[in-house]
Amino acid sequence: MADKVETLSQEEQQQLLEKYDPEAGTRNLGGVIGWIVFFGLLAFSLFHLYTGVFGMLTAQLQRSIHLGFALALIFLLFPARKKNLKKNKVAWYDIILSILAVVVCAYWPLNIEEIVGRAGRLTDTDFYIGLLAIVLVLEATRRAVGLPIMIIAIVFIGYAIYGPYMPGFLAHRGLDLDRLVQTMFFTTEGILGTPLGVSATFIFLFLLFGSFLVKTGVGQYFNDLAVSIAGKSTGGPAKVAIFSSALQGTISGSSVANVVTSGSFTIPMMKKLGYKKEFAGAVEATASTGGQIMPPIMGAAAFLMVEFIGGGITYWDIAKAAAIPALLYFAGVWIMTHFEAKRLGLRGLKDEEMPNRKEVFKKIYLLLPILAVIVLLMSGMSVIRAALWSIVITIAVSAIRKDTRITFRGFIDALVDGARTALGVAAATASAGIIVGVVVKTGLGLKMANGILDFAGGLLIPTLILTMVAAIILGMGSPTTANYVITSTIAAPAIILLGVPDLAAHLFVFYFGIVADITPPVALAAFAAAGVSGGDPIKTGVTASKLAIGAFIIPYMFVLSPELLMIDTTWYYLIWVVFTALAGMMAIGAGVIGYWIRKLNWMERILGIAGGLLLIYPEGISDIIGLGIFIVLIVLQLVFKKGNKTKAEPA
Repeated sequence: MADKVETLSQEEQQQLLEKYDPEAGTRNLGGVIGWIVFFGLLAFSLFHLYTGVFGMLTAQLQRSIHLGFALALIFLLFPARKKNLKKNKVAWYDIILSILAVVVCAYWPLNIEEIVGRAGRLTDTDFYIGLLAIVLVLEATRRAVGLPIMIIAIVFIGYAIYGPYMPGFLAHRGLDLDRLVQTMFFTTEGILGTPLGVSATFIFLFLLFGSFLVKTGVGQYFNDLAVSIAGKSTGGPAKVAIFSSALQGTISGSSVANVVTSGSFTIPMMKKLGYKKEFAGAVEATASTGGQIMPPIMGAAAFLMVEFIGGGITYWDIAKAAAIPALLYFAGVWIMTHFEAKRLGLRGLKDEEMPNRKEVFKKIYLLLPILAVIVLLMSGMSVIRAALWSIVITIAVSAIRKDTRITFRGFIDALVDGARTALGVAAATASAGIIVGVVVKTGLGLKMANGILDFAGGLLIPTLILTMVAAIILGMGSPTTANYVITSTIAAPAIILLGVPDLAAHLFVFYFGIVADITPPVALAAFAAAGVSGGDPIKTGVTASKLAIGAFIIPYMFVLSPELLMIDTTWYYLIWVVFTALAGMMAIGAGVIGYWIRKLNWMERILGIAGGLLLIYPEGISDIIGLGIFIVLIVLQLVFKKGNKTKAEPA
């Protein structure tokens, strides 16, 4: 089937990734430096496999070694300026920075007893090493992740130092440079804090798991499986994009990477069947962004949530809680796409355009590693052990057929590629640690929480709206991981103070940090999709936001009704809540698109949106009124079924 649709070449995909995803912009090195980087990446993975199997080192050692590998490799792989990317040569100052990164991060392993024995007192050497660590982390973050998160970290450092000069409730005593350096590098509250700790344990091993899945050809299999299941339905190619991107989310932690890899296949297919460039790009961007909220393996920030919420919560608790919201998200996108396809009269794929279903379903065993993750996490196994066993199962499953079998070279490449994808996460979490350290030392979290509550008048809905706006603004151009760290320490406490369960509050900010990838004016996933489709980036972003309207509603739903997260509920009430939510999404989808069984007039569109919102709002009277409107709309559609036998025309 692939030969019937003109897809993007590997080179074109890489160019798009480099343009919209800073983590993909690495040099292609050869010679001695190339081998040093290759063995450095390999050693990075082997270190994490060793500590995963035989037990993690103490926090300071595990995290400093992890950071040392990441910083040293970032300075060799990521050029100081994008325009130097094609030169594939490492500048002399990058080599010096790489060596300094090794020296700085080796300081902890070589001097741990002395540092601990000094109990917080800094020597001159300590001070300069710590100061250099901050500078190196900020520069590595700028190169590997992008400018926004580096600027945010610098702003927080400035806030820590100039606290006495801050206005109103933001004022604090301030930190002198000694105390700042001591907090940032010589405690586990700064750079070597919880975010980096999660990167150095859970996240790295799951990134390795994703890398091994790619080597078995699972990514391509997701596309083939999606086409086999959804390809022949109305607007089939768009539904293929939704289905395959939901699956791709299990092996990709990046919305942009997901867009470029699966979108290079699905977007040309949609365009061929009549979808507008902007709509085709928007469908892929929306579905790919949702991949980060799709259990069992969600975005990297979900692993951070385990540590930030605490209280004995496990990763499985978070994945289980996110299941119904993720289902509603993709159902919403599916509904909107279906109505748009009906409105435009778009067909599904023909038999000759479909892959050989028999051959596709023969490879269904490739999904076993993902099923294994779910079973292992459900069994109560630790996240680290589950990740390790999932890698082993992936290798075993790949051996079933010759065309999926991982060779020794493939095994080594998977280790190297996994380590490469971890570099950006390590830099982002190290910078996030700077932000957390400032928040903890200055008490900013509680100050901001109280400030938000005061501004919102102590009311829940205005507080949620303010938090949503903050999360989207912070998420524009920033990785989800860093966005979650900031919003969970500054904004989430405001929601929790109003009696919302911790898990619901944290998932609320997590969702909107992800939605920022498709929200104009800086919608990186939508812009990348426009690069594939050839459409207008802003129009693609606006259309993606419209398709993802569920993502803007669902977080409010589970805050107002925590039963959607399977918190303190019964199975029969859960079924009712899901039913009303899906009905509400259908009514809103019809209202927004302007088509259901037939074309809707303006009054019906308003009724659809209003009835949908009432159904989604988790309260008895509103559900009954919303259901009444829903039934009235269906009756109106069936009674006045005009032109349904002819091809629908574009609105």
